[in-house]
Amino acid sequence: MANSVISLKNLEKSFKDQKVLRGVDMEIRPGEIFALLGSNGAGKTTVINILSTLIKPDGGKASVCGYDVQRQPDRVRETISLTGQFAALDGMLTGRENMIMIAKLRGVSNPFKVADNLLVRFRLSDVANRRADKYSGGMKRRLDIAMSLIGTPEIIFLDEPTTGLDPEARIEVWNTIKELAGGGITILLTTQYLEEAEQLADRIAILHRGKILKVGTLTELKKVFAPQKVEYIEKQLTLEEIFLSITGKKEGM
Repeated sequence: MANSVISLKNLEKSFKDQKVLRGVDMEIRPGEIFALLGSNGAGKTTVINILSTLIKPDGGKASVCGYDVQRQPDRVRETISLTGQFAALDGMLTGRENMIMIAKLRGVSNPFKVADNLLVRFRLSDVANRRADKYSGGMKRRLDIAMSLIGTPEIIFLDEPTTGLDPEARIEVWNTIKELAGGGITILLTTQYLEEAEQLADRIAILHRGKILKVGTLTELKKVFAPQKVEYIEKQLTLEEIFLSITGKKEGM
């Protein structure tokens, strides 16, 4: 894909004797929300760690914004930001202090202004001077994502960003992700929540046992299966039904 900003070709990775990635191929377009959907242990975080240069693949190639993750890791890091499964905040600092600290570490000009602008954007101004360990789960996640925007990355990796959040906080994070994508940022989202991929993703890749089984929009994935009818009324397949069918899993996985 000529205009892809992330490209994986035959990516492989093993840990000890366990093969985690078994030849992953994937292309992600500029400005899209791309969901990597899979169960625990499918290899989602391993893909993110390779793309963010935290670990090296055993085989295959991966590039981000045209930069090879192994040969040009510094250039890759200049274009990306990573938000892991748990908010990386200093609970002893206020929200604003956390933002300023990251801005200074990244060497941005006028870190105080950058911090205040992002606090406004993420609707955290009212709690900016409150210690981060007093934030709700959704507020912590919003602050974490806001911190990841310092330095204006082209791509954001979100590794299971709503893990452990209650439904209300999850919706807060979903809205934040949609706003980021609306601003032209490319987002690679890993999740094991089927509804999350269904709500957010422009395209979805189903990763199972270290291999990509299917890639497409929700509509395209639905077309893989014949329409199901009950009493002459077409039944719209849910993403959960599609996922379970493709992976061969049964209900109650």
